[in-house]
Amino acid sequence: MSSENLAIDKTTSTPNNLIHRPRRLRRTATLRRMVRETILTVDDLIYPMFVMEGEGQKVEITSMPGCYRYTLDLLLKEIAEVYQLGIGAIALFPVIPEAKKDDTGSESYNPDGLVQQTVKAIKQAVPEILVITDVALDPFTTHGHDGIVDENGTILNDPTVEVLVKMAVAQAAAGSDMVAPSDMMDGRVGAIRKALDAEGYVDVRILAYSAKYASAYYGPFRDALDSAPRFGDKKTYQMDSANAREAIKEVALDIEEGADIVMVKPALAYLDIIRQVKDYTHLPVAAYNVSGEYAMIKAAAQNGWIDEKRVILETLTSMKRAGADLILTYFAKEVALMLQPKNLFSNI
Repeated sequence: MSSENLAIDKTTSTPNNLIHRPRRLRRTATLRRMVRETILTVDDLIYPMFVMEGEGQKVEITSMPGCYRYTLDLLLKEIAEVYQLGIGAIALFPVIPEAKKDDTGSESYNPDGLVQQTVKAIKQAVPEILVITDVALDPFTTHGHDGIVDENGTILNDPTVEVLVKMAVAQAAAGSDMVAPSDMMDGRVGAIRKALDAEGYVDVRILAYSAKYASAYYGPFRDALDSAPRFGDKKTYQMDSANAREAIKEVALDIEEGADIVMVKPALAYLDIIRQVKDYTHLPVAAYNVSGEYAMIKAAAQNGWIDEKRVILETLTSMKRAGADLILTYFAKEVALMLQPKNLFSNI
């Protein structure tokens, strides 16, 4: 801008002929709402929930304050409340007793297993809610890996896919609305789609954990399920956190194999990946606001270092702004309460 166009009002020491004043649209809360580019709503949220065997128990997860493992009877009550708040979908994760684990995760496709019983009960009690079931072996294996392990400690891809297919079909038979392979084995989306269609479950959707990184943000989740690997790590099948182009490769493969929704996990440290995936595909993009991200906010809030509600909303809005159509988050219930009409304006 030339000096002629920046005439200064000497009484105010500011330009007196400014045409562009972006602050005009920030003056009031009403204006800010009217021109807001990204809107977080309860329809964007999927609530991850943990189920365990037993009755009448609700156990808080130490590293995830405010999150609980529920027995089925109490889980059903919680889901009914969640649905009344407007949350339309839950993602279900099981806590499997050690006695039912083995090296191949065979309990995962037991028609009378914990997941299958839970899905049936949910669909009977709250039929309208969308139930998403996890397809991975780590909660069911003695070694805590997402796949079958050979004598050398190698995670075997194709034998694992065979078990994942059985698991997905068992979940669909129980009434799962959407299966979510989170294991990162090659080819599993296509194999699951083929098997579901062959068994008549053509309308069961696949939410693919397409760009799932080998992240340090998963610790509290593994506490919740007692599913941490007993040896090594998951870097031979989950993605290197330094890679971006590889995410598009994985997403492209999952789309080709029949995924209905693709996911980036974690979310907060991978906002750039969410944006790239959103620009690449017209499919819905999900982001997983994972346990470590949740725990950090909770810990900071408990120490009085942050305004918890505002940080939660700002964090989830950043994920949507980056391109996420859906957000799996342990904050879902809290956010649904915050977004109730009586509370909405106080959070702006």
